[in-house]
Amino acid sequence: MSSPRSSTSSNPPENGASLIPNERVPSRSNTNPALQERQQIPRELSRNPVDQDELEDEEELKYGAAHVIKLFVPVSLCMMVVVATISSVTYYTQKGIYLVYTPFHEDSPDTGTKVWNAVANAAILLGVIVVMTVFLIMLYKYRCYKIIHGWLIMSSLMLLFIFAYLYLGEVLRTYNIPLDYISLLFIMWNFGVVGMIAIHWKAPLHLQQAYLIFVAALMALVFIKYLPEWTTWVVLGVISIWDLVAVLSPRGPLRILVETAQSRNEPLFPALIYSSTVAYMAVMATDQSSTSNSTSNNETAANGPRSPTDGGFTPAWNQEAEQRTEARRHRVQAAAAEAPRAAPQPQPVTEEIDDDEEERGIKLGLGDFIFYSVLVGKASSYGDWNTTIACFVAILIGLCLTLLLLAIFRKALPALPISITFGLVFYFATSKLVAPFADSLTAQQVFI
Repeated sequence: MSSPRSSTSSNPPENGASLIPNERVPSRSNTNPALQERQQIPRELSRNPVDQDELEDEEELKYGAAHVIKLFVPVSLCMMVVVATISSVTYYTQKGIYLVYTPFHEDSPDTGTKVWNAVANAAILLGVIVVMTVFLIMLYKYRCYKIIHGWLIMSSLMLLFIFAYLYLGEVLRTYNIPLDYISLLFIMWNFGVVGMIAIHWKAPLHLQQAYLIFVAALMALVFIKYLPEWTTWVVLGVISIWDLVAVLSPRGPLRILVETAQSRNEPLFPALIYSSTVAYMAVMATDQSSTSNSTSNNETAANGPRSPTDGGFTPAWNQEAEQRTEARRHRVQAAAAEAPRAAPQPQPVTEEIDDDEEERGIKLGLGDFIFYSVLVGKASSYGDWNTTIACFVAILIGLCLTLLLLAIFRKALPALPISITFGLVFYFATSKLVAPFADSLTAQQVFI
């Protein structure tokens, strides 16, 4: 679902693609309980409102810039892996075998036939994605976690062992590197087992992110190889429209998934989401003790209920976040009150701040990585580096605009439409207009 965004029956990373703000993303609005939690500590330590506002503005700028870079780097790495593979390994540009979801192979020389073949293939593939996405949402809504985990584990096993084995074999064959089967088996076993642990259990954050990037690159290469020529471009456009509907529609499946996860205070599955911070399944809120609940209830009764925010967060989630906010605020106040008597022991405050920093971040569905890389990889398969670079830059510009909208609206947004639209426009403009114009200038010995 790539935020949960795109997925076929055997490829969970494609269940959708949406850009999801973390529950603790800072906001300028004081109606967000997560922001109130982050602001309580500075208010206890500093009483100057002017300095506090300046610190908040500076922190927001640093936070936004840092997380833009944290998404640009992995997206760029994924696209570069795909482009480097397409440029050097001819296996992924050879046609002849296609996915079962694309029964029309565009063999006819007639342009009209190719067009309707591409549209029909894209419609069938989109239907499969919609059905599997809805099926995943139903499993999650009714808490069938074991089935979901089994599905994701089987998909990860296929990608990390079978597809990775094929990829390594083609790379070794391309560069004429000899390797015995015993060493190959040892490498693949360790690579696959470590990948399964990193994705589905616990591992260093950078290792987990590296495996997710590699898995997305493998899926992109599979699509480039097994999708017919024109179908690939039609699928990119159709999947962007579907992403827009699935995330922003009131009854969109991906919106339902995000809201359900937030209402339950649960993280989305790491196998479907790339997070710029910790994404372990064990990272959940655990600060709802009976003392904090009773304190929060008393203050709510005295001050009246707060109006829930509308940025994609349900009232139930806001209430739970507010309870955690009040609990942490009281712990911070207690620690500040004990500071004169026990100054050398500020660990509780520090731990809360560190926990808050770890949980902040932006999440991007693996489906976004996949289709970004499909577009750039497909453009690079034609051998025109000007077109490839144009598509690369267009996708990054679209991602930057999406992050800007995310900062404005503060809710889950689809990450494919803007970037893919820019990428398609840049591709056809560069390949059909700019490149022929540049070739004509070169042939006429004209330099501008």
